[in-house]
Amino acid sequence: MTRPETPPPLPPLLLRLLIDREALMANWRTLDRLSGSAATGAALKADAYGLGVDAVLPVLREAGARDVFVAHWSEVPAVARHVEPASIAVLHGPVSADEAAYAIAMGVRPVINSIEQARLWLEAGGGACDLMVDTGINRLGLPPALVSDPAIAALEIDTLHSHLASADEHSPQNERQRALFAAIAPEVQARRRSLANSAGIALGPDYAFDLTRPGLALYGGVPRTEMAAHIRPVVRLQAQIIQLRDLSPGDLVGYNATFVAERPMRAATIALGYADGFLRAWSGKAVLRHGAAELPLIGRVSMDMVVADCTAAPQLAPGDWLDVPYHLPTAARLTGLSQYELLTTLGRRFERRAC
Repeated sequence: MTRPETPPPLPPLLLRLLIDREALMANWRTLDRLSGSAATGAALKADAYGLGVDAVLPVLREAGARDVFVAHWSEVPAVARHVEPASIAVLHGPVSADEAAYAIAMGVRPVINSIEQARLWLEAGGGACDLMVDTGINRLGLPPALVSDPAIAALEIDTLHSHLASADEHSPQNERQRALFAAIAPEVQARRRSLANSAGIALGPDYAFDLTRPGLALYGGVPRTEMAAHIRPVVRLQAQIIQLRDLSPGDLVGYNATFVAERPMRAATIALGYADGFLRAWSGKAVLRHGAAELPLIGRVSMDMVVADCTAAPQLAPGDWLDVPYHLPTAARLTGLSQYELLTTLGRRFERRAC
């Protein structure tokens, strides 16, 4: 058999990740309102927390977001397709001359996290940058004692940042970090100050300063209970049925035979698995839906497939779509995974689109 000169179109994907654009816009505007007089940006790390920059960023821009944040240099090109490079801050900062040169060539702002990074940036030619000061999380960030170093004084700092370690908890660390950041800020020549992530916004106006950096809550996550009434779900997952079969009492399902049918039942094999970020923590816990019918998973989640009891929906056929409920706080309680993990592990086999 000879292959065609022009390959045929790829068949449609068997998985959908649908982004509720109205909910996404509403969440940004809610967080902007809760930020008071501070500007509100958007964290787009990890391909917009797994939802896809190309699907998410145009919606956030329409809502009003102007400042955006990524972690890795590799994330810059996708974001730069949608915004002015000067509005992009790269949180990890430059750790090599090549990275500093890339930032200058692209026109993005590196977030300087150490004296070494400051010197590297200045040696490369410098320009607008941000500065991260560590107030207690002990990951990235300049120790407060070093903010008066000559290399820091030589920087052209747009935004002075710090990052809250326990904003999703009722912790005295939150106030300690806020107070330390407020004390450090006058010692640094910067146009703006930024401390609050999604959970930090819920801590109140004292944490907002000049710019907030929401991430999780934009995408439907609820990092603090105070936000539950304000944040709308954004993500809907759908998966297609590959095959249907009838099970008899005693039939075993899936790897290691963890499910044994106790009655006659109709089972659907569905194109969804842990390679798609639907992890084994869902085994025995997830309930898929078709309209009003609830279809519990049976057996273990495998790499590319799950099996559901679809006895409640006898009309189903191969090619039909099932809804995969993905309300993040509920899913986190069921699986033991964080709301961040539930989003950022979603794989590349989903068709991602805002609708």
